[in-house]
Amino acid sequence: MRVDEVPQDNSSTYAGHKKLLYARDVDGHYTPIQSSGWEPEACATQDAVALYESQAREARLAVEQGVKSPLYFHMYNCRMDLLLLSQLTGLWRWRIRRHFKPQIFASLNNGVLMRYAVAMDKTPIELQTLPDNS
Repeated sequence: MRVDEVPQDNSSTYAGHKKLLYARDVDGHYTPIQSSGWEPEACATQDAVALYESQAREARLAVEQGVKSPLYFHMYNCRMDLLLLSQLTGLWRWRIRRHFKPQIFASLNNGVLMRYAVAMDKTPIELQTLPDNS
């Protein structure tokens, strides 16, 4: 992409910020240039956020029904999936899936809870409860 082709669509997902991209200048060299966004990228971002919000709502219902642990809700509410949570905590995915069971999650030791808390930027107490539904 050339410098004059860098999108400047003033994307709402950038919240007034700019993103650094690299484009070719008139001499063919790559040079840094700021972009205020690109409409297709904004649409894709909004779709992804809407999907995680939907998954978080469904997860909240499962927790309220006693089918899943609060960890399940917090994972989606933090816009994560099982793979990302596994990578951030260093825990195997099968182990995290076990922790989605309320009885297993309730018996976790503080060390494991802290791994989740650090990954999700929450306190262990926040992880053990659902936030107010407001």
